Amino acid sequence: QVQVVESGGGLVQAGGSLRLSCVVSGRTFSTYAMAWFRQAPGKEREFVAGIRYSGGSTSYVDSVKGRFTISRDNAKNTVFLQMNSLKPEDTAVYYCAADTQRIGGTRIRNYDYWGQGTQVTVSS
Repeated sequence: QVQVVESGGGLVQAGGSLRLSCVVSGRTFSTYAMAWFRQAPGKEREFVAGIRYSGGSTSYVDSVKGRFTISRDNAKNTVFLQMNSLKPEDTAVYYCAADTQRIGGTRIRNYDYWGQGTQVTVSS
């Protein structure tokens, strides 16, 4: 069983930064594709950023390009989301997701293990 645990959310003013962390159990973390999704109140869950198992390939939703950076440390079974220049519209619950089948991509159904989410609130 794979467990996914996020941390690092909080309240920040617009223009500020936060760094989310996600620790994943399992001995084969380095083979998983990983991603961050978010869900704002009244909206569907959306893909934010993804990273392949090797860490060499990343992808982002257009609204966060140039502001967010996803990275991973396979030695520590951890994936990060560095969020800079935060905007009120970034307010959401952020979820870390693991794809043990190495499909990757932006579809929710491609990811088979999920964390409980961490709240990010950006005030104007």
